[in-house]
Amino acid sequence: MTMAGFRVRDLDALRMVPHPAVTLLLEFGAGSPVVDCGAGRQQRGSIVAGPGIGTGGGVRARGENVECVQVRLSPVIARAVLAASPADLDGAVVSLEDLWGRDASRIRDRLGDVSSWRDRFTLTDALLARRHEAGPPPVDAEVAWAWRRITGSRGRVRIDELAAEVGWSRKRLWSRFRSQLGLPPKHAAKLVRFDHAVHCLAAGRGAARVAADAGYADQSHLHRDVMAFTGTTPATVADEPFLAVDPLAWPSRGKP
Repeated sequence: MTMAGFRVRDLDALRMVPHPAVTLLLEFGAGSPVVDCGAGRQQRGSIVAGPGIGTGGGVRARGENVECVQVRLSPVIARAVLAASPADLDGAVVSLEDLWGRDASRIRDRLGDVSSWRDRFTLTDALLARRHEAGPPPVDAEVAWAWRRITGSRGRVRIDELAAEVGWSRKRLWSRFRSQLGLPPKHAAKLVRFDHAVHCLAAGRGAARVAADAGYADQSHLHRDVMAFTGTTPATVADEPFLAVDPLAWPSRGKP
């Protein structure tokens, strides 16, 4: 789990770049962020989004006087924390109130009562830890292991090999992985590889080098993948502010 804090006076159509995690935005400020989900759909206030949200470049956040804590949860633990499977999100942006009811308002009030980001992170960590302990059973050990292999290899692993390593058929791995983590294993590997590549681009590395290091066939392959996930080019996505909260892209900066 990672956390970052945002305080933005004027948030103007910030593109949400897909990420291989379940994302929570816990707002507590005077304003209220709005997430435009495409096709005229919107969500206001605190939200939850499944892995890969924003694929295609169609999800943007906006608002005035926005203050929030962003939490990125591994899909492996998200089910216990949310009391809902990432698969139930079905790639959509969901209001936190729809999942947690009045607890969402209580969290908002408690975050607003503390004055420092350090205290907000500590409070958020404790709240989510309690939910995790009280939540439903974890995912299958084989699914968790496959996820760790995918993330550990930065997406450079064959699904046939994963299935063989856990002693399952490819079909069984696909079914269990998809139902418990919210996306098929092959797509998860592509998303993890993309995430690593795009943060390397944001860190200022050249596209040709990034393509080679991330395991793409060539620079054109990287270009197609970035376009598919973000709707824009590698050169453009490298300057996306949404990537600036990650230490991989900005190792010299702390949490904002």
